[in-house]
Amino acid sequence: MDAPGNISWAITATALVLLMTPGVAFFYGGLVKAKSVVSMMMMSFGSIGLVAVLWILFGFSMSAVDSPTAFAGNPFADIGLSSLAAGEGSNVALLGVAYGATFAIITVALISGAIADRAKFGSWLIFAGVFATVGYFPVAAWVWGGGWIMNLGTTLFGEDSGIGVIDYAGGTAVHINAGAAALALALVLGKRIGFQKGILKPHNVPLTLLGAALLWFGWFGFNAGAEWLSEDMGGVGLIGINTLGATAAAILGWILIEKIKDGKPTSVGAASGAVAGLVAITPACANLTPGWALLLGLLAGVVCALAIELKFRLGFDDSLDVVGIHLVGGLIGTLYLGFFATGTGLFVGGDARQLAVQVIAALGVLIYSFVVAFIIGFAIEKTIGFRVTNEDEIAGVDQVVHGEEGYALADA
Repeated sequence: MDAPGNISWAITATALVLLMTPGVAFFYGGLVKAKSVVSMMMMSFGSIGLVAVLWILFGFSMSAVDSPTAFAGNPFADIGLSSLAAGEGSNVALLGVAYGATFAIITVALISGAIADRAKFGSWLIFAGVFATVGYFPVAAWVWGGGWIMNLGTTLFGEDSGIGVIDYAGGTAVHINAGAAALALALVLGKRIGFQKGILKPHNVPLTLLGAALLWFGWFGFNAGAEWLSEDMGGVGLIGINTLGATAAAILGWILIEKIKDGKPTSVGAASGAVAGLVAITPACANLTPGWALLLGLLAGVVCALAIELKFRLGFDDSLDVVGIHLVGGLIGTLYLGFFATGTGLFVGGDARQLAVQVIAALGVLIYSFVVAFIIGFAIEKTIGFRVTNEDEIAGVDQVVHGEEGYALADA
């Protein structure tokens, strides 16, 4: 892992994943009203600033535990990473810290799409900081840092079982985590003024397509980045083709559903389908053969295209479909492994044990993240307020909150 090639890939992958958060900003920014685009993008950039600092101060220390029964690591173990930076092997260790920070950042940024057009920036930053601390950092420890999810297969079936929860790049830790939190915040803040199907149109479709393209580009670092830790980076080829194939298949699945339902496949649908496929392949990228990855992508595109309608049926305003894409897509990718994970999936030589641990991990993170986010959001709303006034929402969040306009054209 300390070979020059591995180190080069590590810093490249870190930059790729960091770029994904501006990608989220563009993707979300194009979908909201023109008077909310600055506010929407600032929630992503605010997440970069705040969560990166918290990760360096204490988040990384919280993301690893010594025992499967521990909630999180000691946040005071190495404040500011002074010991790690001075220790042996610090060059490689600090690269790992930087790479991990990008995952924490994008997880928090994803949540913001559920509260577009109506959230106060300061309240959002308070939520982001608290949720990162008690929501993401502990869950990262559970999934990747020696916690209960990482050890679930051994706990239930013994050390020789060969069964463990598979979440290679963040189906539970990132997408189910963010999607469940997004649902909680959507419920806390309530519906936008005039919320109904078809009334709120994307204001800048090219911006959304640019965001989707940046996300797909960065996702190769997201999925394959951790391969720098292996001796020969032997899984990069499989991860790369699965990241390409599942995403492409999901585009086809989504626009097919649009054609059947509405008569026209849309560019926003294609972009959303791409993101749904990326979400679904994230936990499964290293543990599926390419054919099963294509099927996963197609399934994710179809199901997520249908799932985004749930907010109208159930009456919650998830502005930019974080629940329908990230929660549902994360669940699909995580549970799919129970059936098709190479060697352990129920239909490819394994038994029901892989499915059992996938279900327990997914539900555990979903419930925990929803409850934590709801409590934090509710507390903020009842104290300093989370939602802007109706008058400010109508006038436009950008001018009220940031004093800026996304499209202030100068006189010729």
